[in-house]
Amino acid sequence: MSLNKVRVRFAPSPTGPLHIGGLRTAIFNFLFARKNNGDFILRIEDTDKKREVTGAEKYIIESLNWCGIKVNEMPGVEDKRGPYRQSERNDVYKKHILRLIEKGKAYYAFDSAEELEWYRDGHKKKGKTFIYNWHNRLKLKNSLSMSSAEVESLINSKGKFVVRFKAPSKGFVKTSDIIRGNSEIDCRLLEDKVLIKADGTPTYHFANVVDDYEMGVTHVIRGEEWLPSLALHYLIYDAFNWGKPFFAHLPLILNPNGKGKLSKRTGENAGFSVFPLKWEHAGLRETGILPEALFNYLATLGSSSGNTGKTMSLKQLVEAFELNSVVSAAANFDFEKLKWYNHKHIQEKNSEKLLNDILELMPSLKDLDQLKLIKAIDLVKERATTLVDLWTLAEYLFFSPKQYNEKARKKVSLEVVKKLIALCEELESRNENKTNLLSLIKNWSNENNIPLGKVLISIRIIVVGEPSGIDLDKILSFIGFDEFVLRLNSFVKSAF
Repeated sequence: MSLNKVRVRFAPSPTGPLHIGGLRTAIFNFLFARKNNGDFILRIEDTDKKREVTGAEKYIIESLNWCGIKVNEMPGVEDKRGPYRQSERNDVYKKHILRLIEKGKAYYAFDSAEELEWYRDGHKKKGKTFIYNWHNRLKLKNSLSMSSAEVESLINSKGKFVVRFKAPSKGFVKTSDIIRGNSEIDCRLLEDKVLIKADGTPTYHFANVVDDYEMGVTHVIRGEEWLPSLALHYLIYDAFNWGKPFFAHLPLILNPNGKGKLSKRTGENAGFSVFPLKWEHAGLRETGILPEALFNYLATLGSSSGNTGKTMSLKQLVEAFELNSVVSAAANFDFEKLKWYNHKHIQEKNSEKLLNDILELMPSLKDLDQLKLIKAIDLVKERATTLVDLWTLAEYLFFSPKQYNEKARKKVSLEVVKKLIALCEELESRNENKTNLLSLIKNWSNENNIPLGKVLISIRIIVVGEPSGIDLDKILSFIGFDEFVLRLNSFVKSAF
């Protein structure tokens, strides 16, 4: 195919939620398009109506939007190359399949499912595999072995038939892949694949070639599961005398242990989702993963481009991306590494923007003082791995502990607590400036020979509920004197 403007496509089937393997494919296509000032197309391959799942198309679009993947052409954003749902393109496929039949590159086949199963069983008993192709097609029930009158009669009677591709009976198909290099396959080993099914809808093999040609796709970047079909797709392009796009087949994403393709069950057992958004159960968004962190991680998974060990912005990832830097070996999904990226992106992100992310995740927090929330995020984000962590780490800044760590509670001295309450009453009566509360407490501890360590651990457990949290001075400055007194009294009532 002669190159003008780079055009790539992401073509998922709406048979369920978008898996992060599919999301990575979309990301690689998007980065390549951006790098080359090209177009990124979203095409919905929905010809398999039996497996289509309600809501899946919407989920796919929402997932891409959440990850910041901007689409140039898609369902609802139509132009002369649309429509972008395969179920709406039957007239296009009909026109092209008739052309292929007229050229003698495809043919009608009337064999029933039962007849084909009989052939398969017969071959199996002989230790062979039944392949419908050059060596037996003239013995089977199709338009190559039948008269024109018989074929016309069967078609007019509205009997069931498929259209098969007529694979060559000799020679080799030489293919080229940007990631995997050149290869060739003996045409005699190829099956005459079905292009149009009995219900009149196209198979993936036919529809994707026709659509890619009609939509001007210059580079097909897709999963390696389609690599065995590359020779067939080459032959279909040749049958039409169409120029071919460049192909790049991405490596699989494996389970964390490297055994098998990353699956929903493995993710659930390991405590993470393999879906970007909620689908029946929480997705990565709902567990507090930032879209830019997920994008950053997946952009490096299976590729050396951008794999610097540092976080990268979209602009940097676009500049670094190279298709020939994608490796052919499968990559293990590492949730801990994703969380590392998430931690780094949280640290680097503006706290006001993080607030928007948290409010999307936890709308109930909108009732809190938004300026105080931003300040709290500033205080705790250095420690947070997820957005959920941000609130978990900051909750005690807004609310008294609901319970106290039992082991830590035993470290709190009732005597110290009572003296602290007395100190606070004295400070209140003197109407003293209490802005630097911790400094006042330290001075009081020193003057009264009260062990400072015992005082500080008692205060931390009283205000936090745990022997953890940010710097104590920052905690007391944030909650203020009045809230500190309330928590002192609340602790005495509940713990003693």
